Amino acid sequence: MKLGLLLLAAPLMAGTNVVGPVKPLSFRLDVMPVFFRGGCNSGACHGAAAGKDGFHLSLFGYDPAGDYWRLTQQVVGRRIDLPVPEQSLLLRKALGAVPHSGGRRFKADSESYETLVRWIREGAPDDAPGVPQVTGIALTPDKVVFSGKSKPRPLQVVAKYSDGSSRVVNRLALYFSNNKSTADIDAQGSVTAGKRGDTFVFARFARYTVDAEIMVLPPGRFSWPKTPVNNYIDELVDAKLRKLKIAPSRLGSDEEFLRRVFFDLIGLPPTPQEYAQFLGDHSTNKRVSLVDALLERDEFAELWAARWAETLKVRSDNNSAFGTDRKAAYAYYAWIRDEMKRDAPLDEFVRAQVAGTGSNLRNPPVNLYTMLPQGPYDAKAVAQDVAQVFTGVRMQCAQCHNHPFDRWTQDDYYGFVSFFTGVKRKVASEAREFYIYDDPAAPPAGHLLDGRLVPARFLGGDEPDVKGADPRVALAAWLTAKDNALFRQNLANRIWAAFFGRGIVEPVDDVRVSNPPSNRELIEELGRRLAAYKFDAKRLIRDICGSRTYQLAVEPNASNRGDADLFSHQRLRRLRADVLLDAISQVTATPSTFAETPNGMRAVELYEGGRRANNYFLKTFGLCPRDSVNASEARLEPTLAQALELLNGDTVEGKLARSPLVDGDLKAGRTPEEIVDDLYIRTLSRTPSPAELKKMLALVTDPKDRKAYDDIFWALLNSTEFEFNH
Repeated sequence: MKLGLLLLAAPLMAGTNVVGPVKPLSFRLDVMPVFFRGGCNSGACHGAAAGKDGFHLSLFGYDPAGDYWRLTQQVVGRRIDLPVPEQSLLLRKALGAVPHSGGRRFKADSESYETLVRWIREGAPDDAPGVPQVTGIALTPDKVVFSGKSKPRPLQVVAKYSDGSSRVVNRLALYFSNNKSTADIDAQGSVTAGKRGDTFVFARFARYTVDAEIMVLPPGRFSWPKTPVNNYIDELVDAKLRKLKIAPSRLGSDEEFLRRVFFDLIGLPPTPQEYAQFLGDHSTNKRVSLVDALLERDEFAELWAARWAETLKVRSDNNSAFGTDRKAAYAYYAWIRDEMKRDAPLDEFVRAQVAGTGSNLRNPPVNLYTMLPQGPYDAKAVAQDVAQVFTGVRMQCAQCHNHPFDRWTQDDYYGFVSFFTGVKRKVASEAREFYIYDDPAAPPAGHLLDGRLVPARFLGGDEPDVKGADPRVALAAWLTAKDNALFRQNLANRIWAAFFGRGIVEPVDDVRVSNPPSNRELIEELGRRLAAYKFDAKRLIRDICGSRTYQLAVEPNASNRGDADLFSHQRLRRLRADVLLDAISQVTATPSTFAETPNGMRAVELYEGGRRANNYFLKTFGLCPRDSVNASEARLEPTLAQALELLNGDTVEGKLARSPLVDGDLKAGRTPEEIVDDLYIRTLSRTPSPAELKKMLALVTDPKDRKAYDDIFWALLNSTEFEFNH
């Protein structure tokens, strides 16, 4: 049946006279969109897993054949009344003429009602085989700029079909906004401006979601300040800010940059000696030189090893049939750390894990397949985690139905799972050792809906020829290819987030159509650069730290106050638990000790994180438990327990009591001013202001009494400024 004939009915629904015969309506193309538009097949209504009030529809219509059967044949004569269509329970419920927990969904004079009643009058037919399918939608215009008191702007949604035709579906699509306070969109697709800012509105029809960027500019004139541009990052960030009439904050001072880059690159504050050396350097390129020096330190590799170990859930789990021993967990962590130390290209780093085979002890990357699943090996769990970690895509929703807010279908999901269905484990002679390998005879994943086997297929791509071969090798090659935007942008976004406290896509592991990047041009260019650098993370980090954008001050100005994601100023970022503990240890010159670890080990070097350290501080301050790959597992929110631990706990009090620093200063004959200066530089990487110095010196009634200096030291360690990177 040709779509062009089917769509002759569209003018009739709009109340326009039609000349010539009117062709029958299509269940899939005309009727199901009514359920979609009315919210009938949403997760909150009949699209729920168990349906609602005894009636079930597939979520957003992913199973049209099943929906047709449930409507017309599951309870014959109840939902559809062919002799008297107007008395059909389907219509009376939707009109609110009989009790309906979903309330009235449309009126009797609406297009939705006319479509349904006409379809029933025609005998409620199913579609003939080969009915055209929606292949995509477009939202135009895809960029709208409001300036001053602008009138609402209508957008148009056009659906494209497999037979080459198209159709305007504004009255059948669903709309939503990322930020209603900046721009809202009504049920007809008309956008209304709110307060100044940049956001996205979305239209959804069939299984497709598209966005349009909406910029709302403030009234009045704006003069872009003359600010230097260090590299392409500044150009792309400034271009967005200029459009929105937002001026960037001032450049951060040398003291601010020094502390920020030390914590970001090596997870430690600068020592007084490093502080004096940097502040005493008057060369024009000293910031670039400092970044280069920090990138070559072992602490840089250790910090990034800790980040990757959290993302990959490195920990032992002897309670799982596919779990791993502590020896293997340490081998995996050590391999990650060594890869970071040798500046391994990230494509090689990922490829070695995804395509890994062999011993979990002698080839540690294979432990990817023991860390990712929870419990016994589960190919679906592995596929979900691999997609989330290495592409930023959360596939879980597509397991049971087409993804409601992204382009992924169940076929995409089970095609990706099929790369991992052949993974097997063989136990070795040593109890802690086993081998990971692929069984080429293993069948692909079975589709949940109809049980058919779905061949391995790349996300949004082709089906590789993997007959008789390990499909993970093909997956690893596709995944890490330079032209794979999903992979390169995901890695670039994760690196960016480490230096700004949020990703260009945020959260970094929730990449989807309905969660667009705050600066699309920026993330695309960062991804291209990373691939051009042959996935050398350090080169991209040099670009980031060398940009003026990274070096901006935290304090906002009048134009950028409230900007959370356009990077017009730096963000206050709470130190993660292990970094905070290491900072306290270094500042007080009292190393921490952890259960079952050598003396002198830093918290970021704990290969299982805090799981076996039995350290109250790390647990209280939200160190990542490594139970899932979600980026939100590490908790940075302040709590009352954290405040009490800093104020009264053993960590700060105990380290201060054991610290040799104040006694050393007193024995060296340093003046109170010099000691207070030293404490400020150690903890906050700056000297005290005249007002601060006056207040602190007033506490020192006896220049030789350590107690007063310990009180000052304690106050600085408990300050908000110390706990945050800025």
